[in-house]
Amino acid sequence: MDMDFEACRRAFVTRDPRFDGRVFAGVKTTGVYCRPICPARTPKAENMVFFPSAAAAQAAGFRPCLRCRPEASPDLGAWRGTSNTVSRALALIEAGALDGGDVDALAGRLGVGERQLRRLFRQHLGAAPVTVAQTRRVLLAKQLIQETRLPMAEVALAAGFGSVRRFNETFQALFGRPPGELRRLSGEASAATAGVAVRLPYKAPYDWEAMIGFLTARAIPGVECVSPRRYGRTLSVDGAAGVVVVTPGEGDFLRAEIRFPRLQALPAVIARIRRVFDLTADPGLIGAHLSQDARLAPLVAARPGLRAPGAWDGFELAVRAILGQQITVTAARNLAAKLVASHGEPLEDPAAAALGLSRVFPGPERLIGQDIAALGMPRARGAALEALARRVAADPAIFTPRADLESAIEALSALPGVGPWTAQYIALRELREPDAFPHADIGLLRAMETPDGTRPSPEALLATSQAWRPWRAYAAQHLWAADSSAQPQPKRTRTHDRRAA
Repeated sequence: MDMDFEACRRAFVTRDPRFDGRVFAGVKTTGVYCRPICPARTPKAENMVFFPSAAAAQAAGFRPCLRCRPEASPDLGAWRGTSNTVSRALALIEAGALDGGDVDALAGRLGVGERQLRRLFRQHLGAAPVTVAQTRRVLLAKQLIQETRLPMAEVALAAGFGSVRRFNETFQALFGRPPGELRRLSGEASAATAGVAVRLPYKAPYDWEAMIGFLTARAIPGVECVSPRRYGRTLSVDGAAGVVVVTPGEGDFLRAEIRFPRLQALPAVIARIRRVFDLTADPGLIGAHLSQDARLAPLVAARPGLRAPGAWDGFELAVRAILGQQITVTAARNLAAKLVASHGEPLEDPAAAALGLSRVFPGPERLIGQDIAALGMPRARGAALEALARRVAADPAIFTPRADLESAIEALSALPGVGPWTAQYIALRELREPDAFPHADIGLLRAMETPDGTRPSPEALLATSQAWRPWRAYAAQHLWAADSSAQPQPKRTRTHDRRAA
C-alpha cells in the first residue's frame, strides 16, 4: 500500500480536516491510533506509522485514541480507493453480511473468490474483511458507551457481541480497562428522549436543505414525518418495527434518535440511516472530478454539499418507483399513502403516534394475493406489483450489491415492472452504485438543454456521461437539482420521470 509518509505527517501537523477518515496514525510510544484532527500534541516522526483505515491500525495492535475518538470520524471507506468490489463489500459488511456469515459467502455474493477478496482488502484497506467487521463492532460499542446511557449488557448486545463476557474481554484487551471505565472517562453521556441517540459524522459540506427537500416531496403520511429541521419515519428490520428521527447536528454530523424493540437491530438501522443520508460520500473528491466538465462545474459550485439520497428498503423503493411511473410526484405519493393505509402494518407506539407515525410500509408478504389495482391504478401495474412481491419474498437478497453495475442492472431489469430506468434508479438509491445513471430520464435530458432549447437524445446524454464516471449518480443529482424548478411534463409518455419515485 502506497501511503506517502511526509504527506500523511503534514496532515497531522496541520490537523488538516480534509484527511479525516482517510488516514490514521499509530503512535508507537503510546500504542494508540489517532485521527489527523486529534488535539493531542503531534508525536515525533519516528514514532508515527500511518494506516488507510481504522481496521488496519487495530490489526497492527493499536487501540483507538480516547481524545479524538476514531469511531466518530467520517467513514469514507465506501468511496476510498479504486476497487468497486471493496466498496460493495464494505456496504454489505456494514449491513451485517459477516455477522452471521463468512468471507467465502460474502465473496460469492460479489462474484469473486475468497482469496481475491482478501487480497483486495489487504491492498486497499490494509486489513482482512473479518478485521474490518470486528473493528466496526468495537467502534460502535465504544460510541454507544460514550454517547448513550445504555447499560453495558445492552451495549454489548446492540454492537453485535455474542456475549457480555466476550465484550468485556475485547475491551480489556484493546483498551487495557473495562468498558465501564471508558464511560467514566468520557464524562456525562447524553440521554435520548425516546430511544438511543448517536452522532453520525460526515465529510463537510453537507446540503441538508436539498436532502430534506427531496425527502419532503416523497414523504408518505403515517410512515414519514418531515419538517425543515427533522426527518422521522417508521422502519422494519428483521420483523421488528421501530422509529428513527434524524436532525442536523451542531457540527459535521447528523443526530439520529433510534427507538427499536430489538437492540440487535441497531447496527442495521444505523447502516440504513447512513445510506439514506449518504454519509460516506466525499463531496470534495466527487466535486473536483465533476467540475472538470464545463456544464457541471457551475452546478457543483452552487451546491458543493449535494448528496445522492439513498433508500430505506429495496422493496419499498421498487414499489414506489413502479407506482410513480408516468405520473407526478404528488400522485405517486398519494398512491403510496393508499397502499400503506390498506396494507401497511400498524405500529402501536406512543412516541411514534406523537410524531404522526402510525404504520410501517408493507413488506412483500403483505401484498401477495391482494387486489392492489383497486387502490386506483392500471390493472397491469397492480399485477406487476404483486408479481414483484412474490419474487422478493422468494429471494429477499435480490436488492443487495452485485459483482458490478452491469450485472446489478441485468438482475433488477428482470423483475416484474422494472425497466432500464427503474433498474438504474434502484441501483443508484438502494445499491448505492455511484456510477448508476438513468440516462433516459426526462429531467436529466431537460437539464442538459442547450441555450437554443435543443435537448440531447438519451443516447447522446449517455455518451456525454462517460466523462463523469465513476460519479455519474452525483452528476445526475446535480442535473436534477438544476431542473427542480421545471414543472413535470403534462403529457404522459413512456419515458419515466425520476421525480415521481
